[in-house]
Amino acid sequence: MSEPEVLCRIEGRVGRITLNRPQAIHALTTNMIALITDALLAWRDDPAVELVLIDHSGERGFCAGGDIRMLAESGAGDGSKAREFFFNEYRLNDLIFRYAKPRVAIMDGITMGGGVGLSRPCRFRVATERTTFAMPETGIGLFPDVGGGWYLPRMPDHIGLWLALTGARIKAADCELLQIATDYVESARIPELKAAIVANPERTEALLTEFEGDAGRPTIAQHQDEIARLFAQPSVEAIVAALEAADTDWAREQLAILATKSPQTLKVAFRQLQLGGKARDFAENMTMEYRIGARVVQRHDFLEGVRAVIVEKDNAPKWNPPTPSAVDDATLDAIFAPLPSDQEWSPLP
Repeated sequence: MSEPEVLCRIEGRVGRITLNRPQAIHALTTNMIALITDALLAWRDDPAVELVLIDHSGERGFCAGGDIRMLAESGAGDGSKAREFFFNEYRLNDLIFRYAKPRVAIMDGITMGGGVGLSRPCRFRVATERTTFAMPETGIGLFPDVGGGWYLPRMPDHIGLWLALTGARIKAADCELLQIATDYVESARIPELKAAIVANPERTEALLTEFEGDAGRPTIAQHQDEIARLFAQPSVEAIVAALEAADTDWAREQLAILATKSPQTLKVAFRQLQLGGKARDFAENMTMEYRIGARVVQRHDFLEGVRAVIVEKDNAPKWNPPTPSAVDDATLDAIFAPLPSDQEWSPLP
């Protein structure tokens, strides 16, 4: 009998959620989302549970994202399973965001896509020297969802937009700079930290201070002024033009990276962050993201991106349209338009 994909149990006064699909770096499945949601709902009003701790088994990473192959297979058909996945994943993201009890996420290793959706709404977010954060969705024709529209535009100096468009991978010091992580603890000390939290959940904040290590200097800092200037443009095309005009090694590197991304989803992400930055609350942002997800999962660029990057691995996607300027406003308007009232996203009560 195989182990469950998520281990949910109460230890002392702590609700423990351990992602347990290590062979896939804990990429989220519809079943995993249901298991986590059920546990959080059961503990929400349980006085025996004072704090929730989310971690992972194995050493490869916290969570590499979602079940992309399933999404693409569904998208190539009627899209119903993909929409079910997004609907419930976004409900879980919102549930964690609104959860009244303290939540601790241990982001030891790869934390991307769906893993960001689980960790970022937590009160305490612990990075280690093995942490690698990214929102790499534009490289497969998707978009930085799971709340990216809420968190990314609220980062300083347009760094969130840079992360969204380029899919840049950053380490622990940058995660602390951008408040993606609240604390840095060396991976060798994580088991001791978790045991201490389980023993004394009311001391979690003090324990994190006691275990705090030095993440080093954030590498983004040396390019922060460039990002602030070059990504403060009114469109994707204007960002590309600004990078071309800058004519620096770093700017040329960003241009080369952007040239590999889906032009359609570069423009989707740009608009998503514009709208998400103005959203009145997290649920409003998630309603928007569900509209996008329900549609792009069936569009050419997502199916082609998954083929090129994940299935056949030739890394030569043929995007359609092939350039940002060829992606017209009517296409974007259709992707962002409200869904029929009986198909819209809604948060859990």
